[in-house]
Amino acid sequence: MGLPLLDTDVLPRGLARIQAEVDEAFDSFLPVPDDPRARLVQAMRHAVIGGGKRVRPLLLVTVAEMHNVDRAAAVRAACAIEAIHAYSLVHDDLPCMDDDAMRHGKPSTHVAFGEAVAVLAGDSLHALAFEILADPATSGDPFVRVDLVRCLATASGHDGMAGGQMMDIAAEEAEFDLHTVIRLQELKTGALLGAAVEMGAILGHVPEEGRGLLRAYARDIGLAFQIADDLLDHEGDEALAGKALRKDADAGKATFVSLMGAEAARTQARALSEQAIGHLAQHGPEADLLRALARYVVERDR
Repeated sequence: MGLPLLDTDVLPRGLARIQAEVDEAFDSFLPVPDDPRARLVQAMRHAVIGGGKRVRPLLLVTVAEMHNVDRAAAVRAACAIEAIHAYSLVHDDLPCMDDDAMRHGKPSTHVAFGEAVAVLAGDSLHALAFEILADPATSGDPFVRVDLVRCLATASGHDGMAGGQMMDIAAEEAEFDLHTVIRLQELKTGALLGAAVEMGAILGHVPEEGRGLLRAYARDIGLAFQIADDLLDHEGDEALAGKALRKDADAGKATFVSLMGAEAARTQARALSEQAIGHLAQHGPEADLLRALARYVVERDR
């Protein structure tokens, strides 16, 4: 069974809208103070405004709206998860980590502002995420706010994104098999993608037992997303990607491409995309953005 036909404009419209909303929200969250903190806030703005695909915010807001959540509240929660994602990229680009000079087609934060300011910018974006989630403007229900904080904190730390990054560092000196690479990517990339879907459901008061298919969707697109990333690193265009490519191969890291081969990896990514769409069968047109996103993650060129 092939992927269903979808409105080809639904994803471009959705991405353009969420990108504008996230930029506008961060602009309001991060006014530049008239004191020595100005350079720090400017670095934070550099990291979060005017760049990125905003896949995680789009996931969160779409799932929330499928469950009748006010969009403004959902965008606030989406900014929290994007702040975590941006902080991770600021730190990941540092010379002590991946040492990348470009991010989203512009100088990495440490290149533009210096390493010390970049470290503080990442730390401050991490704190901002939880400040946003703890604010009653995000949800008037204190139990929802606590659940949002718990979900994002778990997905961000040693049992999530940071744990995956540690495994990624270890991959430079160890020979990982496919099972271990899958686990690495489930943490490094998949944890925040899963949290985006979960947080949308939390805002919509979806009970734990009602989130299984959404979690399965998030798991499948998370793996598909990373396989596509490995393919881009292997054969993509740096000008389109806006960052350095082929670094994993140079570092000798095991990836889906190195372990499976490019064509098998591409086939697997497409199968995961189709499987993710299958998890949405109980939903109607309100889930078309999620379906389009599942297709996009394996067809993108950046």
